[in-house]
Amino acid sequence: MKQNADYKTIGIIGGMGPLATCDFFEKIIRMTEASTDREHIPILIDCNPRIPDRVKAILYGGDDPVPEILKSGRRLIDAGAEILLMGCNTAYYFYERVAGELTAPLINMPYETAMGARRAGLKKVGLLATDGTVLSGVYAKELEKAGVEQVLPDEAGQRSVMDMIYNGIKAGNSDIDPSGFIETVNKMMASGAEAVILGCTELPIAFHLYKINAPFLDPAVFAAEAAVTMAGGKVRKLNESSYESHVGGIR
Repeated sequence: MKQNADYKTIGIIGGMGPLATCDFFEKIIRMTEASTDREHIPILIDCNPRIPDRVKAILYGGDDPVPEILKSGRRLIDAGAEILLMGCNTAYYFYERVAGELTAPLINMPYETAMGARRAGLKKVGLLATDGTVLSGVYAKELEKAGVEQVLPDEAGQRSVMDMIYNGIKAGNSDIDPSGFIETVNKMMASGAEAVILGCTELPIAFHLYKINAPFLDPAVFAAEAAVTMAGGKVRKLNESSYESHVGGIR
């Protein structure tokens, strides 16, 4: 088994949000085949909550998040990171601008997820994500190239998704009523979706917290899998017994 000196170092551009960054970090660790500390991959995290809100930037002319994202990426590279990930789905709207300015490769989470859906033989998936991610089309573009049809929530359903993300998980509010969000998931499955993409890094936490029983694809898992592989590690598949926030039986 390799030891950590043999691996490339992974860097996580985090803080979007902080709890989702922890979830991303844990997935990489649990997805690494290792039996001792020294067999794990070195990981650096820049948890930067100064990065402006990505949805506000995309939809409402809010502050551009790219300068702060680049600061985080460069800090990680200066500290030794050789592979980068962003712990936020909406931030991948800015992928080309960010990747083109950094000297280490930046994994494209929507692309990895679309490829994962295709490998699983899925033809139709629902997308649960922020307004910014949905309207920017970052998943629609990659899913179309992969030959997978995308299903979106209706207007009320999308509001329930945003409520869960911003007033639930990001706010640290576990007392939020999840019924509207769960109904949205059920409607998407009834419309023919074979699984739902948890297209915001807060949503795997919500699925775990409220024990939502629907097949899902967790983009952070696919990005973590790509990062472990690029770093030279061996991937350990997640399952319910090893980690609740797994890939819902879809690989």
